[in-house]
Order: sequence, then structure tokens, then C-alpha cells
Amino acid sequence: MRILLAEDDAQLGDAIASFLKRAGHAVDWLRDGVAADTALRAQRFDLVILDLGLPRMAGRVVLEKLRDRREAVPVLITTAQDALADRIAGLDAGADDYLVKPFALAELDARVRALIRRSQGHDRNVITHGDLAFDASTRTASVRGERLDLSLREVAVLELLLGHVGRVAAKEQLLEHLCSFDDDVSPNAIEVYVHRLRKKLEPAHVKIVTVRGLGYYLAK
Repeated sequence: MRILLAEDDAQLGDAIASFLKRAGHAVDWLRDGVAADTALRAQRFDLVILDLGLPRMAGRVVLEKLRDRREAVPVLITTAQDALADRIAGLDAGADDYLVKPFALAELDARVRALIRRSQGHDRNVITHGDLAFDASTRTASVRGERLDLSLREVAVLELLLGHVGRVAAKEQLLEHLCSFDDDVSPNAIEVYVHRLRKKLEPAHVKIVTVRGLGYYLAK
């Protein structure tokens, strides 16, 4: 998943970004509110982790601007402010969830999974499609109990396609979903990932359909 992390604390930001990248997510870490607002205007993200106490533009303002544009991306607020009024204000501004610092990275991970799962219309961690089962908590796929050997990029492609079953995911959408600003991945690489994933999904009788000039989708 493509995640925007807006956090000005260098130590905490590095810990969160490294943790999420190890989990297979593409992470863009920005350190002030203006940069976060600019990125959100220019790019699509699957999730935003937003600190309220950002310099240059407060996180709450970033959130209000995002919701004013009717962007429905899930937003998880993080803040050192633990007063009830602050939590209510953040949720009323359009946040989907709230974490008070300090927090355990394991809890952050669980909340990230829950928010992404809900945004895709799933109500549980394990998503099934034919003989294929995908566990969002471990980001692993299996066919009739046998785990598939997938790279992190292949998992990311599968995750997006499972969230859009029967609907076309454009190459550009896959590229945005897979890569952060610092990644250098060409559109041709998407074809390679899809080709490899298609071969690995054959035992599950799950078909990735190519729509020429548009993109790919998982057949129902």
C-alpha cells in the first residue's frame, strides 16, 4: 500500500517509515504540513498517517483541506495531545482513527491494516477469492493452505487487485500504489510483476485479465 507519513519527529518518523517499509508498504515521509498538503494534492495514497503538531501547517489544517476536497483516503492521526477534546476535534475534522504518542508499532500496524481493509470494503483480515486466500495481517497468500512465494511487489499488486475485483486497475494506479517518490520504477516493471503474479496464481484458478491500453483486473 502507498502511505503518506507526515511526522516532524526525526527519530519517530524514521522508526515508523522503516517499520512500514519492512512490512512491504511504499512510504513517503514528509516532515511539515505544507509538504504534506502539497503531496496530497498531487498524489493518490491508500492511507495517511498524520501528526497534528506539524510545523508550517498544523496537521488538523492539512486534514480539513483534504476533506474539503472530498478526498476519502483514510487518515490516522498521531499526536502527543491526549486530552479528550483534542481527540474529538481530530475525529470531527475528518480523521478515521487516532493514536496518542507514545504508541507501540504493533498497534500502529494493526490500525493501518484495519483502516485499509475497511477502505477496500473488507470486514476481516483474510480475503478469499476462489481457492486463493490473502491474509492482510501477515500479507501472505495461499492456495488451499499452501503458501505462495511472492515478492513484496507482487503482494502489493495482488492486494490492490483484490480490492478492485472485477474493476480495472490502471497501470498508472498500480505504479502509484507500489512506489514512493524515491523509487525508480518504470511502467514496464508493472507488466513484469503482473506476469509473474499471473503464473503463481494459476494453481488457484484466479485469472488476471489484461485490458489493452487500460490495465488489469481480477476476474470474478
